[in-house]
Amino acid sequence: MMTDLKQKPLPTLFTKENYTWMIIGALILGLGMILMAGGKNLDPNVFDKNVVYSTTRITIAPILIVAGLLIEVYAIFKKPKQSANSN
Repeated sequence: MMTDLKQKPLPTLFTKENYTWMIIGALILGLGMILMAGGKNLDPNVFDKNVVYSTTRITIAPILIVAGLLIEVYAIFKKPKQSANSN
């Protein structure tokens, strides 16, 4: 008797759109990390303040990292769109 009941398959936790946003967030995070790593001095024996404390490393890279993290949070919490025939 119990075998006649059919169970509905559970919906997946993430959709293709969630994974797309996760990949975008990961790419932005990676870009921020690469920019923060920056370049190197031409002479390793000389400390060049302009290279170490450049605008790219101090301002742009952290903004990209925070933006990537926010996109990841959005991707995780984004609910899938309900289709009209799902009821």
